[in-house]
Amino acid sequence: MDEKARELSEKREAWEKKFFSGLVKERQAVFQTDSEIPVERLYSPLDLEGFDYPASLGFPGNYPFTRGVQPNMYRGRFWTMRQYAGFGTAEETNKRFKYLLEQGQTGLSVAFDLVTQIGYNSDHPMAQGEVGKVGVAIDSLEDMETLLDGLPLDQVSTSMTINAPAAILLAMYAAVAEKQGVDLTLLSGTIQNDILKEYMARGTYIFPPAPSMRLITDTFQYCSEHLPNWNTISISGYHIREAGSTAVQEVAFTLADGIAYVQAAMDVGLKVDDFAPRLSFFFGAHSNFFEEVAKYRVARRIWAKIMRERFQAENPRSWMLRFHTQTAGCTLTAQQPEANIMRVAFQALSAVLGGTQSLHTNAWDEALALPTEDSALLALRTQQVIAYEIGVTDTVDPLAGSYYIEKLTNDLEQGVWAYLDKIEELGGAVKAIEQGFQQKEIQASAYRYQMDIERQDKIIVGVNKFQKDETPPQGLLKVNPRVEEEQIRKLANLYAKRDQKKVEASLKGLQAAAQGTENVMPHILEAVKVYATLGEISDALREVFGEYKQERAF
Repeated sequence: MDEKARELSEKREAWEKKFFSGLVKERQAVFQTDSEIPVERLYSPLDLEGFDYPASLGFPGNYPFTRGVQPNMYRGRFWTMRQYAGFGTAEETNKRFKYLLEQGQTGLSVAFDLVTQIGYNSDHPMAQGEVGKVGVAIDSLEDMETLLDGLPLDQVSTSMTINAPAAILLAMYAAVAEKQGVDLTLLSGTIQNDILKEYMARGTYIFPPAPSMRLITDTFQYCSEHLPNWNTISISGYHIREAGSTAVQEVAFTLADGIAYVQAAMDVGLKVDDFAPRLSFFFGAHSNFFEEVAKYRVARRIWAKIMRERFQAENPRSWMLRFHTQTAGCTLTAQQPEANIMRVAFQALSAVLGGTQSLHTNAWDEALALPTEDSALLALRTQQVIAYEIGVTDTVDPLAGSYYIEKLTNDLEQGVWAYLDKIEELGGAVKAIEQGFQQKEIQASAYRYQMDIERQDKIIVGVNKFQKDETPPQGLLKVNPRVEEEQIRKLANLYAKRDQKKVEASLKGLQAAAQGTENVMPHILEAVKVYATLGEISDALREVFGEYKQERAF
């Protein structure tokens, strides 16, 4: 213990002896955050001694952005209310999009089925039983045209949760916009396009790391020239957290991935200020309320320092960490699922108090099925109540200056930097992933968390305490089992009517570009426009890049 820490400890002991003698005995519990940061009985100015405070706070809209990326935050405009939706066919999902927009949703967010996420067509043998189940099936530009039919692409931003085939889905989106007569410079939205977290936490990869990074940097370059308002990547901590990480690990591993993407782009000759302002991030909102608020503040502060000092970015927009938040799917319970309504509301509130730019609120029934129209509406209404009714959007960063919040922010920051330093020692995010470092850390945290639940050191209402006999709720959404059959029929019709010679020529051109150093995005766009399918384009790249196989279990 250093001298300052010892002095602080002595001051705290003297203070507690004076004011807390004879109090009712505290309940037997472990007082710590989900990242195992100890939580003191009470916080005071003593807890901020030794930190760069208040300089580390700054002002909203100014470096280091601890208090938010905009000077007036939600007094200017609310966050984008972007409900994640997608199931079955493009027609069904299009109807859900239009319904949610009519109800006040302000941005679209597309969930793709597993088949689409790993670059197969719905008629592939690997697709059997999965078509349209956890998202919408998109096989070709024809499906994308249906998905976006009647939607004002120059007025609404669209987020697409897609990674390995992100360039293909973005090309489809751009092709639809062109058909609608929309100027591509007006398109706004995000592709997730974050392959590194797939290797460590999620598993929907196609190609090995090196060509996957090449696809990402090609997308950066193409969008900087042709889609300047498009967020070219959403560096995702959400899936890292869903896999079992702590809040500290979520931020650290996400920012480490961000460092890898920035470095990869600069290594191929891109100037940092040409692409960095369009980077975005994606975090989960979990249930340890104050830790979550502090987490977002830490992420902004560290990223600003990395971009300004490590990468020498000069544009202040390059220093800003802008992020989307989704409430935590892994915290939803099948037991007493109505309690999920409260979980989602508090998680969403933490994201708002933490300064999110975009938010998805989960539906209460998502531990059991995809959301129904009614449950999706209730999730949207949760955001609207927070925005309009309870006053938390009236002032910027209303929790700033709280001794607890500021101490927690500082403690989390120290933990994140420790992980970032360790990842640097291992050679960076990619090499650390190859060595299984992040995977092992996540697995260890997930195990500890589960053991805490088993021992009742952590209480989950309705799961390990306050249980009751119950029957499953009625009226859950069921995906039409004929979706797969319908998609296969549509593909057969597409194969019969398109110009096969143009398809073959476009795929050969794509492969030639992939074998060299030419940007592949224009060739993907050309293939998409002649109705080459997602599976065919992915297969053409598989032949050049190969497929990634995880050789060892961590």
